[in-house]
Amino acid sequence: MTERQKDRPWLMRTYAGHSTAEASNALYRSNLAKGQTGLSVAFDLPTQTGYDPDHVLARGEVGRVGVPVSHLGDMRRLFQDIPLDQMNTSMTINATAMWLLALYQVVAEEQGADITRLSGTTQNDIVKEYLSRGTHVFPPGPSLRLTTDMITYTVANIPKWNPINICSYHLQEAGATPVQEIAYAMSTAIAVLDAVRDSGQVPEEEFGSVVARISFFVNAGVRFVEEMCKMRAFGRIWDRVTRERYGIENPKQRRFRYGVQVNSLGLTEAQPENNVQRIVLEMLAVTLSKDARARAVQLPAWNEALGLPRPWDQQWSLRIQQVLAHESDLLEYEDIFEGSHVVEAKVSALVDACFAEMDRIQEMGGAMAAVESGYLKSQLVSAHAERRARIEAGEEKIIGVNCYETTEPNPLTADLGTAIMTVDPANEARVVSALHAWRAERDEARAQQALEGLKRAAAGTANLMPATLECARAGVTTGEWSWALRDVFGEFRAPTGVSGAPVAVAAEEGSPLAAVRAKADRTAADLGVGKLRLLVGKPGLDGHSNGAEQIAVRARDAGFEVVYQGIRLTPEQIVSAAVAEDVHCVGLSILSGSHAELVPDVLVRLRESGAADIPVIVGGIIPHSDAEDLKAAGVAAVFTPKDFGITEIIGRIVDEIRLVNKLDPLEVPA
Repeated sequence: MTERQKDRPWLMRTYAGHSTAEASNALYRSNLAKGQTGLSVAFDLPTQTGYDPDHVLARGEVGRVGVPVSHLGDMRRLFQDIPLDQMNTSMTINATAMWLLALYQVVAEEQGADITRLSGTTQNDIVKEYLSRGTHVFPPGPSLRLTTDMITYTVANIPKWNPINICSYHLQEAGATPVQEIAYAMSTAIAVLDAVRDSGQVPEEEFGSVVARISFFVNAGVRFVEEMCKMRAFGRIWDRVTRERYGIENPKQRRFRYGVQVNSLGLTEAQPENNVQRIVLEMLAVTLSKDARARAVQLPAWNEALGLPRPWDQQWSLRIQQVLAHESDLLEYEDIFEGSHVVEAKVSALVDACFAEMDRIQEMGGAMAAVESGYLKSQLVSAHAERRARIEAGEEKIIGVNCYETTEPNPLTADLGTAIMTVDPANEARVVSALHAWRAERDEARAQQALEGLKRAAAGTANLMPATLECARAGVTTGEWSWALRDVFGEFRAPTGVSGAPVAVAAEEGSPLAAVRAKADRTAADLGVGKLRLLVGKPGLDGHSNGAEQIAVRARDAGFEVVYQGIRLTPEQIVSAAVAEDVHCVGLSILSGSHAELVPDVLVRLRESGAADIPVIVGGIIPHSDAEDLKAAGVAAVFTPKDFGITEIIGRIVDEIRLVNKLDPLEVPA
C-alpha cells in the first residue's frame, strides 16, 4: 500500500483548571505529558466576573468551575515550569480578558520570553455573555472598547495571539438554531471589526492583519450532517463578509479559523455512558471535512452532566482525539464531502437564511443594539423553549432520557461519590488567606497609583492595555482592576428574555400543561390569591441561566406570576425579594457546584425573616449525596438534568405549595 502524506492534526486541548493555581499547574503538566498539544484554561467564576475570592458574591464559587487567579503571583504559579513561548494557550475569559492577558504577558516576560512569539487565544467575546453565559461585568459600549483595545494592542505587540474568538458555542447551548448561531456570531464579528476600524488605532492598510487574528469558538451538536454543513456555511459567509464589507483581498487573511468544544448541553445524566458516542459523533462533524476542519478541538468528558471530571475522564476524551488523528486515515485525504449535492444544498440554504437574519440585525443597528433591545435574548429563550417542548413531547429523541430508558446497572457510576472529582470545601479559605497575604506584602503605594492611572485612562480615550499592564506589575488584584473600571463604566444587568418569549407549549384541553394550569388555578383560589407567585433565583456567580429561564417561561404559561430578576444575586437579595413579593415558592438554579454553600444560606435567611413556610426547590448539576444533604437541610425538592420534564417540575412545585399550606393533594393525570 502506498503511504499517503498525512495532514497535521488539529491542536488537542482539554478544558481544565480547579482549586488552586498549584493544583491546576500539576494537571496541565500531566496532560501535556499525555500528548495534549495545547492548553485550555478554565478560570473560576470570581475570576471571570471580576471579584476577588473574599467578596460576598464569591462565596462557594472559589476554585469550583476553574482556577482562581487573583493576581500576578497566581499566574506565575499557574504556568510554573511551562515555557509560554513554546505553548499555545487558550483562555476562556471575557469581561476580564484584558486583565488575564496582561498577567500572562508579564509572566512570559519574567520567564525571559519574547512576547512576539506568544501564541494562543483569549475568548473575549462579551456579546454572548449578555445572551447566554452571564459573565459580563460592564455595559456593552465599554465592553466593546476593552475588546477593541486588546485587538489593536495584540496586533501591534503580540502578533501571533488571537485577541478574540467570536463565540457561538454558548449560543447553541442557550437554544440557538444553526441559523441563529451563525448569524449572531457573524453579527458580533461585524460589530467588533467595525469598532476596531472606527477607533482609528489601526492604519487602513494594516486592517487585514486584524481580520487575520479574528478566530471563532463553536459548538458541534449531535446532528452530524447539519453541524458539518454549518461549519462549511460559516466559512463561506466569513469569506464573503471580510471581502465585501472590509475589502480584504488576501485569501489567507480571510480564512475562517475556529476552535471547537463539542456540545456539553446534550450530555445526559441518565445512562451517561451514551455520552461517549455522542462526543465522538460531534467531533467528527468538525474534523471529517478538510475544507472546514477545526484548528483546535477540546472534548468534554462523559461525566460532565454529573459533576467535575477527574483526570482519568479527561484523559479518555484526549485519547478519543488521538485515536482519530493517529490511527485512522482521516488526515490522508482531501475534502471527502466536496461535490455532494446534499451537502451543497444544505450549505446554500444555511448561507441564505443567515444573511437574511444578519441583515435584520444590521437594520436594528447591529449586534450591540440587538442585545440592548432584548431581541437576541428573547429569540434564544424562545428557540430553547421550543426545543425543550419537542423533547418533552418525544418528537426529539434522547436515548436513555425520553426513550430506551431500560438499562443495566452502570459500573462507571456504581459509586457516585468517586465517579466525579470534588473540590475540598476548605480550599476557599486557603485561597482567601493567600490573597490577604499578597495584599499585605505588595508595594501598596504603587498598586494604588496604578489603579488611579487605570481610572484616568478609562475616563479618557487612551488604549487601556498599558495601564492594565502596570496594574499587573504593581500587584493589583482581579477584583481591584474590575472595580476601578466599574467606577468609571458602571455595571450592566442584561435582559432576561423571559417576558418577551412567546408561549412554547400551549395549554390545550387534555394536555399535561392544561392539567397543571388547572391545579395551579385551583391552588391559587384555595389560598385566596389571584395567581400563585414563584420566585426563580440565581444565587452566586453562575450565569448559565438557560434552565432558570425555561422554568420561568413554563411557570408563566402554567398560570404563575413569576418573579425573575436574572443572574448574580446574593442569598440576602433573593430572600428580600421573596418576602417583598410574598411568593409561594422559591426556586433556586445553580450549576457551578456552589449549592452546598448558598442554598443553606437561603434557608437560614428565610427562617430568620419569618418566611420558613415558603418551600424552596433547587435545580442544577447536583450529585446525589449533595441532594440528600439539601433535603435534610429543608429543601422541598431537588431537580437535576435527568428531570427533563419541565411541566412535571411545575406540577411538583404546585404540590409543594399545597403541602406546606396544608391543602389536600390534587391528582393530575400523567
